[in-house]
Amino acid sequence: MGDNQLQTNKQEHDSPRPRQVAPGRKLAQTRKFKEKRDFKSDENPEEKARRHKEQELKPLYKELLYTVTHKMGKPSSAEVFTDAQLHQYIREAFTMTESEHEDLMEKVQNTEAPVYCLMATVKEAKGILGKDVSGFSDPYCLLTILEDEQESQTRRSRAKPSKSVVKDAASHDKIYQTDIKKQTLNPIWNQTFILEFEDISASFHLEMWDKDEEVSLSQKLEEIKTNLNSLRRMIKEAKKEKGTDDFLGSVVLKLQDLHSTEDNWYNLEPRTETYPDRGQCHLKLKFIHKARDGTLSAGRSAYINYCGILQQFVQAFISKQKSSAPWKGELSGEAQTLLELYATQNDLSPFLQDLAKWVAYSKLYQSLEVDSSVLFQQITSIEYHWHQQELPYQQKQELEDSLHGFLQYGLCLVAKYRDIFLPVPNATPKLHTLLRILVQICKTQAFQKLNPANVDLHDEIIHAVQRGTQEWFSMKKGLHQPMTKELSEIGSALSRLIVEVQEDIKHNKDVWNRVFVSAVQLDVFTVIYQKFDSLLAKEVRETLSLMEGQMEQPLANSLFPVYLSLQAIHKDKAFLQKRGLLELTNFHEHFRDALPYWLNQAFSTTQDRVERAVQVDQLQPLQSGAVPVKHSSSAVDLVACVQPICQLWEQLAWPDPEEAFMLMVKLTEDVCKIVVNYCHILKDRVRILSENSDHGSAINMLCVVVNDLEHLRSVLTRLPTQLNWTGLRDRTQSVIGESQFNNTLHSQLQQAQSILGREIRSALDTLGKQLNTDIETHVRSMSTRRRIPSKSTEDAATPLMHYLEQELHYMNENLVQENFNSLLTPLWNNSVKILYQVATHHPQQEGLMVFCQRLLYTLQCLEQCFHAEGNGLPLNALHSEDYKTLKAHLSHNAMSCQQLIEKFFERKIWEQKVFSGEKYGAVTLLTSYRRSDQRLRVEVLNAVNLLPMDSNGLSDPFVQLTLEPNHVFPLVEPRCTQIKSCDLNPLFDESFEFLISLEQCQVQGACLMVTVLDHDTLRMDDFEGEAFLSLKAIPGVAGGEADGLSLQPDATPAQIRLPLMHPKPNDDGILSLLESRRGERAAQAFVKKRRQREKQSRESLRP
Repeated sequence: MGDNQLQTNKQEHDSPRPRQVAPGRKLAQTRKFKEKRDFKSDENPEEKARRHKEQELKPLYKELLYTVTHKMGKPSSAEVFTDAQLHQYIREAFTMTESEHEDLMEKVQNTEAPVYCLMATVKEAKGILGKDVSGFSDPYCLLTILEDEQESQTRRSRAKPSKSVVKDAASHDKIYQTDIKKQTLNPIWNQTFILEFEDISASFHLEMWDKDEEVSLSQKLEEIKTNLNSLRRMIKEAKKEKGTDDFLGSVVLKLQDLHSTEDNWYNLEPRTETYPDRGQCHLKLKFIHKARDGTLSAGRSAYINYCGILQQFVQAFISKQKSSAPWKGELSGEAQTLLELYATQNDLSPFLQDLAKWVAYSKLYQSLEVDSSVLFQQITSIEYHWHQQELPYQQKQELEDSLHGFLQYGLCLVAKYRDIFLPVPNATPKLHTLLRILVQICKTQAFQKLNPANVDLHDEIIHAVQRGTQEWFSMKKGLHQPMTKELSEIGSALSRLIVEVQEDIKHNKDVWNRVFVSAVQLDVFTVIYQKFDSLLAKEVRETLSLMEGQMEQPLANSLFPVYLSLQAIHKDKAFLQKRGLLELTNFHEHFRDALPYWLNQAFSTTQDRVERAVQVDQLQPLQSGAVPVKHSSSAVDLVACVQPICQLWEQLAWPDPEEAFMLMVKLTEDVCKIVVNYCHILKDRVRILSENSDHGSAINMLCVVVNDLEHLRSVLTRLPTQLNWTGLRDRTQSVIGESQFNNTLHSQLQQAQSILGREIRSALDTLGKQLNTDIETHVRSMSTRRRIPSKSTEDAATPLMHYLEQELHYMNENLVQENFNSLLTPLWNNSVKILYQVATHHPQQEGLMVFCQRLLYTLQCLEQCFHAEGNGLPLNALHSEDYKTLKAHLSHNAMSCQQLIEKFFERKIWEQKVFSGEKYGAVTLLTSYRRSDQRLRVEVLNAVNLLPMDSNGLSDPFVQLTLEPNHVFPLVEPRCTQIKSCDLNPLFDESFEFLISLEQCQVQGACLMVTVLDHDTLRMDDFEGEAFLSLKAIPGVAGGEADGLSLQPDATPAQIRLPLMHPKPNDDGILSLLESRRGERAAQAFVKKRRQREKQSRESLRP
């Protein structure tokens, strides 16, 4: 029977114990390996290559030829290669000539053939038949290899068919038996046997039997009691011969149908059809060689040969690759077939194969472009096999050296990750896989057992990164050494170095940090930032110490990029996972000497750009159309020029609050200076361009200048926001008082804005002067002596309105809205003044009414024009006091005499309403109007508190009733009451009726004038007082129209008490206006009558 314990390599029994690693050993230390060399290091390369071919390649070549010659089984790959194809591939991979191949082939053919063997591992079975009374079986397996003739002869020699083939056909020494597994239907063996054979046409036979042993009668009876179902089996056993095992099934496989390695479940086949389903058996089969010719490779182990063959095949594959992509573990079909055959024939375990691949691939990784995933896959396989199989001592040492060496090499790559794994999408995954490989190596049981020293990969990677950062910084510093010893060149060199560092920090933060965190949970950004912090702080201190006391503008200019880069680097501290004291915290202190030069550079550069912008400005609007841009190019350029000064404030971000305030004061002052200087040079520019231009072009350029200044004013308004005064105020409130802050900064801004405002007003005044002159000319041209129809009034105002419409439309198109509104206000006020001056200085009274009608119409048109339906000036701005005075003056002068008289009585009615007190007495009336017969009924009831007009201290009063105005009631005569002698409180009780129409009652100013007189016989009656009652206020007059109201019921009379009034002499402008119209007789008569009343008035006697 064959031994069930397979030995991979006999050397492991005689090998010493693994050597212990010193606990204090560090990965950074370099291992020293002793390598035996058979040639001198200075040997000729050709001789060296020839010796390598003879000693290394040809033995491997013969091993492969021997493998192909004595191959067994089919390859596992789907593609099948002939011997000629395999020979051709071997020759190309080993670069052998045809003669060399023939020579080596002849040597291989002359060697002794190996012993062909089938290594069969019986793993387990399931679902087999239960042959015992208990329902179970005691299974065991018999294994052998039979030639076809041998099996046929056995069958023919039997008298009757037999289930047993192995026992009868093979000799006892060629039959292998497994252990017997008691009472089971799912036995597990895991036993391996090596079966020799000579012809591949033979068959592998496995028979499974149930072991039967003699059992006492009492035991069988006990089984029957416990299980009645076993009675049938008992009867069957009674018929069977004593000690005969029961057949459970067999597996028969043709060797030539097998692959070189098989690992499958096979059905147990019956000899008869009684029980067709007999379960399955799990077998692992592999063709191997025994007693291979030892002269092929000079006694080297099969594992060493496998490593050499694998490395040669990989190099051959990579050399034939046309693309530059990394090798991802692919091999040609011929190479895979050959490796499989060699490993199988030499019984190399999967562990040794994976170990060989790891060693080969890890070495290739250090010299060729190999994808990291290939190594990751191999180290994972080694970890899996470590728990399954024990390695020989020599392979353990090789694995230890390989893992430790690759770990050192990987850390070297990590130290140089900036140069090897660029921050691009196709490179960072390689770094990630490499880091995962290093982590996996340190996690493996193999590494931990073979390297008992406590290795902290996290710390090792940190040290590697720090070491690599130091080396990278030193390399960049040497690369950016100044070409001369000039201080400005030294500053520029420092700037270039810091820019490189800034870019590296950015890549670490944005790209590499994600890789390190994901793979090894290391915040590499914090590691390199802290390292760069100390390196840069030292470099900046040493460089700027050379410049103390020698600061000039060129040197300061070279240091500004240095400051900006350090500023950006210092801001990245916000992304640090661990905060601590940084050496660059107060880096700005080294640049105090350069700060004034930076400000001066920004101011002078901006000033030069502004001057050049004005010199090329043609003072034309930048854009017209739906969205016009009404300022010129220099205004836009000025904003662009001032913007860098605002950006300078953001770039500096000066941390000291008090110094930052002084810096803001200086920047604000510079901006204001630039703005004021722009005003001056812009005025000079418009003066130069206007010398040879027509009037229209000059006006257009002046409009553009005004727009430029207005645009600039808006820029100044936004300056506190752009410079973030609010944020500065919050920073400086502990060191700068609020009053000092506002007085200093806001006063500068207000001063510049006031200068701009004056310049804008001056330019607008220049534009308005010509308009005012033209408006006055048009207004004066409307003066005429002739009375013409009202149609001529519109015609007379048309030239002025056409002129204003044209000019204002032009100004609106060429001025921004703010300046156009600013122009409208003084233009409106001046227009009102011109109209008033023309109206009040009319040379002759003749035609004054018509002229004032024209002026009033013109004023109304101007109001509509300047208001522009709400798009122009608001009404409250238009209706100034001057406007109200002018409108009243024109309204009165434009009225006819009758209209003026109506206006006079309207005012008297208003005075009556607001008059309080009865110092001149009062009269009581009872009034009503009957629409049915159009009669106004007035009943004079009494008068009270009259003034004594006679020498006896009494009066003889009577009341006169008159309907006014007279032109409205020309046919109505005045009515008088009886005279009451010597009575200051007379009682009249007299009624009067007036036949008047409702239309007459509703005329503007229609009233009942009540005059109380003192009767004198020899003199003119004395004036006691007068009162005015609006006819509209009498019941029956107010409400409804005249038509269709005659059928309405008469109104109830209303009693009213009217205080008596006295007119104020020369207090009425209407009378003065009527008095000036000498050609109007009715007007003159009216005025004369009213003047007489004024003379009788006691108001003139008041102090």
